[in-house]
Amino acid sequence: MTVAPRGTKKLGPRKGLGPHRAGMYVREMASPTEQLAPALDIDARLTEIERRVNLLVNVTPLNAAEAWADFERSDFGTAPTLRLRPLDFDPDLAQRDLYDLEIENVDDPALHTLFRAKRDEIARQITALEDRDTSRFLYGSLQLYGTVAPPLAAAAEKLLEIIPPQAPSTQTVTAGAFADAARAEFERYRAVYPDFPVSVEVRDDISELMVSFGRLLIPESAAFRADRIEALLHHEVGTHVVTYQNGARQPLTLLTIGLPGYDETQEGLAVLAEYLTGGLDPRRLRVLAARVVAVGKMLDGAGFLDIFESLRADHRIPARTAWSIAIRVVVGGGSVKDAIYLRGITRILDALAEGSGLDVLLVGKLALDHIPLVQDLLDRDVLHAPWVRPRWLDVPGAQERLERLRAGATVTDLYEGDMAA
Repeated sequence: MTVAPRGTKKLGPRKGLGPHRAGMYVREMASPTEQLAPALDIDARLTEIERRVNLLVNVTPLNAAEAWADFERSDFGTAPTLRLRPLDFDPDLAQRDLYDLEIENVDDPALHTLFRAKRDEIARQITALEDRDTSRFLYGSLQLYGTVAPPLAAAAEKLLEIIPPQAPSTQTVTAGAFADAARAEFERYRAVYPDFPVSVEVRDDISELMVSFGRLLIPESAAFRADRIEALLHHEVGTHVVTYQNGARQPLTLLTIGLPGYDETQEGLAVLAEYLTGGLDPRRLRVLAARVVAVGKMLDGAGFLDIFESLRADHRIPARTAWSIAIRVVVGGGSVKDAIYLRGITRILDALAEGSGLDVLLVGKLALDHIPLVQDLLDRDVLHAPWVRPRWLDVPGAQERLERLRAGATVTDLYEGDMAA
């Protein structure tokens, strides 16, 4: 008895086939996804490990609201003590799981390179989390997010110079009101894409608005500028949640948590969303520039109080905003992540001027450098076109603004004039 190999089927005598073909076995053509099944198993396991590590939540202070109140009572004279949550995973076991993955068996050269880079990135995340509240944390942050190059520092200083200082906003909304607005935004997407999940949580254990694995997390103690609500929704829901959900529809699940080094491009895309919808106002641009300046000062050895005072005295940043910028920079022992917002939009502007489109960047969470790889996977039908189109591409005036950027623009060109204080 002859047994057919796996992946084949027996062909009996058929009209038009010579006798020598009768009863022979021919291999069925596997789909592109089936051909990559071993690679996709590695992809799924890398995704699971990064979800377990959860860098973003694990470097967010638990006590920011109380620390601000104490800092204010001290007349801004005592540096805050920020508490981070205990890790709920074993770093040694996570590292072991990472290096047990047999990435060497992935035949596809592009995916092999991608998975090695992602494994390295997750390993750096784990080490950085182990090093929280030590001087070593800064080195891990630099490895993950890069440093502040002189051109970026110069662009940040120029923005702070050409944009007049803005008075603090007096009209704010509560976390609960913002959550209601966010749920309404999710429902706008569901009206077009009925399977679009709604996940909004108001939390008392985070200090910053964030999207974590497709969930919008809102700090319970936060107050949001009333005139920034729409821009924030396009940034958080229209970019971070939409790219997560688009990634979730792909066979490559790393597109939900992000390909290696995706953060810079993702934040640049989110800032672009703000600009295209008219929400990148002078206050917001000054904050993005001040974050870069604050990172630079921290890298030069400045501590929290020096950074805070410099933002207030040298750049006339309001006290509450200067506090928020400074704690994001010193958390854990020194974080350079906040420089990626201005660097990200700068690189997006360069890409637009060079003729790059946005569609590939909406497939999931990826970096500009990954466009050739992702385009190749799209061409081979391994990946699919984006499921959801973000609303920020279709708001009135968005396409006109986008065409102006395609003609060539620098980050300082995003400043379109002053606003009422």
